[in-house]
Order: sequence, then structure tokens, then C-alpha cells
Amino acid sequence: MIFVTVGTHEQQFNRLLKKVDQLVGSGVIQEKVIMQTGFSTYQPKHCKFSKMVSFDEMNSYISKAHIVITHGGPSSFVEVLQHGKVPIVVPRLKKYEEHINNHQEDFVKLIQKKNNNIIPVYNINDLEDAIRNYDDMNLESKIKSNNENFNRSFSKIVDKLFENKSKR
Repeated sequence: MIFVTVGTHEQQFNRLLKKVDQLVGSGVIQEKVIMQTGFSTYQPKHCKFSKMVSFDEMNSYISKAHIVITHGGPSSFVEVLQHGKVPIVVPRLKKYEEHINNHQEDFVKLIQKKNNNIIPVYNINDLEDAIRNYDDMNLESKIKSNNENFNRSFSKIVDKLFENKSKR
């Protein structure tokens, strides 16, 4: 199963929904696809969808999904990472009236460079390749590096807390 989420931002993300729906309709995607469409106006023809889903439903879909495709909102793709999965991340762009600026694109580029634990798709026409090649990518190393980075950062925070406490 593939789960697609566009988050709860009040602008549409029709570009992502149309592309995934087209890939299902043309037979490129053979798996069942469930979409959370938010404030988008496009209604998928080949996929099950809901405008909004509860936090518990979202977590259930993420857990069950083979692939999760999300917008570039940090809380959405971090949630996927917390489930031990590598998300395909498509940032919303201002030029398509999907957001007020391109901060999602900037943030996704930063995370890609710094942690390399997501699969970014900056051109919607590259989404098909990301889905087709998902299982062949070295996802374990992406997850491992994320866990190592998190553990290292967390240890520094804990050490600093104890250091500050002992100075009192």
C-alpha cells in the first residue's frame, strides 16, 4: 500500500495528487493507494481518499504503507521517519499556489544535504522513478544514519543537561 499525505495547509496540492492518480490509472503503480487530500480541489479517480484523517489513522496508514509520499512539511515527513521508514518528499511550491513561499523546498534541500534520510522529488515528473526504484535504494543506510544522528544529538543534549545541573 502507498499512503500519500498533503498535510493540513489551507492551499491545494493538486499537482502531487494528480500525478499519483495518473500513475495508478496508467498501471505504473499496482499497489493500493490511500490519499489524504487536505484542501486540494482535485478528487482522485483511481485512489481511495479522505480530505482529512485523524492522527491515529495517519499513524496506522504510515505503519501499514510500503511507501509514504508526503509534502515538505517537517511534521509530516518526520512522522514517517519515526516509523523507521524513508519518505518520498515532494515540496509544495509557490509558483503552483501550493504555499506562500518556497520554504518547503529550501527545508527539504537542507535535510537532504544534512541527514540524507529522505527521498526528495523536486520535479513532479521524477516521482515515477522514485516510486519504481524505491525498493532498490539503500534505504537501510538512510534510516541508520538518521538514527545515529538522532542518538548523537540526543546524547549531547542529555550531557549538557547533566553538566548544567552539576554546576548548580
